[in-house]
Amino acid sequence: MWREWRGFLAFIAVMLVFRSAVADWNQVPSGSMLPSILVGDRIVVDKLAYDLRVPFTLHRLARWHEPERGDVVTFTSPEDDRLLVKRIVALPGDEVTLRDNRLIVNGVAATYEQVPPIEQRPSLFVPMLGYSLFREQLLGSERYVLLRSDGSSGFIGNFSPTQVPEDHYLMLGDNRDNSRDSRVIGFIARDRILGRARTVAFSLDYDNYYAPRMERFLADLP
Repeated sequence: MWREWRGFLAFIAVMLVFRSAVADWNQVPSGSMLPSILVGDRIVVDKLAYDLRVPFTLHRLARWHEPERGDVVTFTSPEDDRLLVKRIVALPGDEVTLRDNRLIVNGVAATYEQVPPIEQRPSLFVPMLGYSLFREQLLGSERYVLLRSDGSSGFIGNFSPTQVPEDHYLMLGDNRDNSRDSRVIGFIARDRILGRARTVAFSLDYDNYYAPRMERFLADLP
């Protein structure tokens, strides 16, 4: 039996190591990163973007790059070790404030430009009642975010000036009122970051009989 199956078992072992330490693909089950990542996207995660880990552990063998503001990353939640995907909006040492879902980092206020419907594409935005699409620009990084159309914010839409601790990051979802992120689970330690999400491998529309969203295939993440 070993002679017959050893090739297949070796292939499985190599694939598991590859997914743990080199690159992986993760399903996105929630809308916390709308509009950048849609429910049903399968994202490709570069596990070598920042460092090299011992497979199946959080132990680092080498570091060659630090996460940057605006990166979309995967990490394990300090709350329950679940795998999450969010965007880095504040770096170690930054002072960050959130007022009605508007960011202020190191005294610089982010700018928000509402995106007109003519510029909105199906691959960019899934319409949500009561929400509008905005282009957020902050300290050289830019992304699309979902905010309430009336300018209000939920209970997590505000926090007073806070300094990000050393070797930690502040993560937010692009769907600001519908994301369980650093406002709930706290700052994320550097060692919990697993990799950078760069591309959508493919996407299925769960509300349309799992039909493929062809325009999302191999799309770069903003």
